[in-house]
Amino acid sequence: MITAGKGRLVALAAVAVGATVALAGCASGNPLDNGSTGEATSETLVIGSQDYYSNEIIAEIYAQALEENGFTVDRQFRIGQREVYIPEIESGAIDVFPEYTGNLLQYYVPDTTATTSDAVYAELETSLPEGLRVLDQSPATDQDSYNVTKKFSDENDVTSLADLKNVTTPITLGGNSELATRPYGPEGLKKVYGVDVGFTPIEDSGGPLTLKALVDNQVQMVNIYSADPNIAANDLVTLEDPEGLFLASNVVPVVSEKVTDEAADVINTVSAALTAEDLVKLNSLSVNDQESAEQIAKDWLSEQNLF
Repeated sequence: MITAGKGRLVALAAVAVGATVALAGCASGNPLDNGSTGEATSETLVIGSQDYYSNEIIAEIYAQALEENGFTVDRQFRIGQREVYIPEIESGAIDVFPEYTGNLLQYYVPDTTATTSDAVYAELETSLPEGLRVLDQSPATDQDSYNVTKKFSDENDVTSLADLKNVTTPITLGGNSELATRPYGPEGLKKVYGVDVGFTPIEDSGGPLTLKALVDNQVQMVNIYSADPNIAANDLVTLEDPEGLFLASNVVPVVSEKVTDEAADVINTVSAALTAEDLVKLNSLSVNDQESAEQIAKDWLSEQNLF
């Protein structure tokens, strides 16, 4: 466990909310070091992640930041999609989990009418089961989006989901199997945009199998998370969503009652520093440069002067 920077992120969080922190006397000159000698909780915090590289990177950032501040963590990463890990969070087996506001709200409130970032977050705060809470949402977003090839877009004059109703050839949507029953899946497209689509399950969360199926025209539209660097790398067209089929989805930590105010301050400081642009860059380091989540997290924390 790394302990050299104990208290640093907590100190930064205090500065962010206007607390007076005496930094000038720190021998190291590091503005994150307040010279705290207090001990962090000895209780281990279990940190989980989805079976998705981007979510694992965020979870690793949380883990390293907490360790830097003296907390003991147990990493339980790549444990599946929402239907698998939510029961684990609700049972108290997991204490910290990076989530996404819109998708999490729809899990608990499928018929929500909230769409904007602030409205989604406000409703989410009141919709979680007893014993769970969300910390501050991050400026970083990584939400579901529907994408087509540039060729399909040009040939069918399609730049938004509303345009799909004018396409005369069959459209098959590709994505993880759970997409078939999500509110923004085929039924959502029919309800909101009047578009009928077929569905083909592709179990790699918008990864290379999904991209290949799209490029090979096995499917004509795919679900890829908006922070995926492969959207730009493959010149895909992300279809606009004028009717708000997809809810705003900011990165947000879901935590258990074991997460103290001190630990929450650490995580909130990380969340405040993470941007949507950062997330695309971090994902690119994983997808294109094959760097590990551990190294990506360490370098980002260092670059942000949080390490």
